[in-house]
Amino acid sequence: MGLFDEVWATPGLVWLAAVFIVAGVVRGFSGFGTALIVMPTGAIFLPVPTAIAAVTLTGVATWVLMVPRAWREGDKGEVGILALGALLTAPVGVWLLTWVDREVLRWAVSSAAALTLIALLSGWRYRGRVRKGGLAGVGAAAGVLGGTTGLTGPPVILFYLAGANGAARVRANTILFLAALDIGIIVNMLIQNLIGGRDVALAVVLAVPYAVGITVGQAAFRPERERIYRAVAYSVIGLAIVTGLPVFSAT
Repeated sequence: MGLFDEVWATPGLVWLAAVFIVAGVVRGFSGFGTALIVMPTGAIFLPVPTAIAAVTLTGVATWVLMVPRAWREGDKGEVGILALGALLTAPVGVWLLTWVDREVLRWAVSSAAALTLIALLSGWRYRGRVRKGGLAGVGAAAGVLGGTTGLTGPPVILFYLAGANGAARVRANTILFLAALDIGIIVNMLIQNLIGGRDVALAVVLAVPYAVGITVGQAAFRPERERIYRAVAYSVIGLAIVTGLPVFSAT
């Protein structure tokens, strides 16, 4: 049986494609949200490493749709520090992925999303200046969480949404950060033999609905609509919590 024949036989493939369309719309609009949407559902139908590989590989496959604009609008120096911190600690997260129980990982996904949502809904905002050490710390937390659960975004999303940056800057910085982390996670998963040909084939198939969703989401984004942007961010995290609870099982 060929690789793509195996992909077509993947349990829940239609549901996964639908989830990637939704994730693409949200990612195109907000700059993040793919893992928050895909991982909870993906972990029902796929082994967690396979779901993480699908998220990261489809992300790289669709860079051309998002990264050029983000490169123009984002703070590349700040994102570089965040990404460096995350890349240094992502191997720790990937290592944990090789021996932590699947149900524990699913609880970790939902818990990370829940904590992020609670902090955002509390209305807390940080008005001071974050120095390089603080940026590296935020990135380091994202690296461990991303390597373990596929959710690289929550610490950085919380950091930016808790600050005073406008929607356009938040979106651009988040896109650049997640793009850098995609590479780091893929490299570490390859080193630990957690990505194979079937994973790449699955990502190729899912990249098509994902790209369609991204195109729709980007067309809908308006930087001046700050309140709508934040409402979408909160809703994405809330959806991830509900769908990711281990009580929702395919068995």
